[in-house]
Amino acid sequence: MPREVDRKNHKAKWGQHFLIDDPIIERILNYADIRPTETILEIGGGTGNLTRKLARKCQKLSVIEADWRLAERLRTIPGVEVLHGDALRLEFPPFDKTVSNLPYQISSKVTFKLLEHPFVCGVLMYQKEFAERMVAVPGTKNYSRLTVCLSYKSQVEVLEHVPSTAFIPRPRVDSAIVKLIPVRPQFDVLDEVFFHAFVRALFTQRRKRLKAALVIAARLLNVQAVDQLIAKLPLRCLQLRPYELPPEKIAALSDDFFKLSQL
Repeated sequence: MPREVDRKNHKAKWGQHFLIDDPIIERILNYADIRPTETILEIGGGTGNLTRKLARKCQKLSVIEADWRLAERLRTIPGVEVLHGDALRLEFPPFDKTVSNLPYQISSKVTFKLLEHPFVCGVLMYQKEFAERMVAVPGTKNYSRLTVCLSYKSQVEVLEHVPSTAFIPRPRVDSAIVKLIPVRPQFDVLDEVFFHAFVRALFTQRRKRLKAALVIAARLLNVQAVDQLIAKLPLRCLQLRPYELPPEKIAALSDDFFKLSQL
């Protein structure tokens, strides 16, 4: 039976909603396919409902928890290394897989931080809307900067949707279990840091025609002579909007901008 949470004292201070549905927890463990020799990283251990079961399956379990009260509770679980602090500030220990009910408010930043490390796969809980943005296709409303940047070095699969009733406190939105697999870059870019900056700048104007969006992106990135680039692009391309461009095309535009930035 799921452990009950003190509703009064454990509010979602850190954007955490504690998973209490045992069948869903078991499915998460099955998706992760944890081997006894593996090291697991859990971000946002909360009240330990998932943590206890993870600890029984792996060789080593490291858990990051920002709330000191919850961190102290997690330390009572045998075989668990608890790191108290902000997951965005702490250095991640080495890990083979990450299995986590992520705090909603850090979903994007912690995902990209995870992808800076080598690991086999992650089975992670996100808001449903966020998960849909992770796997969106060009031309749809959910296609975004997140989609493009994740497609560069990862494969993402939505495994199942999770109702809000599976959590305490109950969130206002449904969630989704996502499998995240780091892969080699799916397309070439001249400069990875510039690529991410370009995508961010371009998607500030995701619904403008590409010509206008490129002009604004050039201003944000302090890139000169963008008119020369625009003059070389086909008219049909300039009529598109950023959210209609596939990641590979956006990467090619990023490279063109990067070359201009070096002049």
